[in-house]
Amino acid sequence: MAARPLSPHLTVYRFAYTMALSILHRITGVALAAGLVLLVCWLQALASGPAAYAQFTAVAGHGLAQVVLAAWLVAFVYHFANGIRHLCWDAGYGLNKVQARRSALWVVLFVVVVALALIYGFFVAAGQS
Repeated sequence: MAARPLSPHLTVYRFAYTMALSILHRITGVALAAGLVLLVCWLQALASGPAAYAQFTAVAGHGLAQVVLAAWLVAFVYHFANGIRHLCWDAGYGLNKVQARRSALWVVLFVVVVALALIYGFFVAAGQS
């Protein structure tokens, strides 16, 4: 068998934070798909009646479940923002190295601000009322 060239992989390139964002985009996509199971469980409990819904909200109100829901929210915000960045690339904008790195920083800043605001709104402010 002839020696065929290998596709470029992580050991070929020098690590850049844009690579981490690309890997994180894939991970958050998988996390969001897995989180759909929670959404389906919530809808099932909602459709099953007050007792099932009360049981689901009791479990969802637990501290660990709240952390999982907050992480899922951050994953959603990140995947959304980085997805818009990818759509801009598909349209031919921001493809050079400087623009790609700048847009990566904007994505990170957007995620921090919006995710903190949403977490505050959903978990802190909602608990005070």
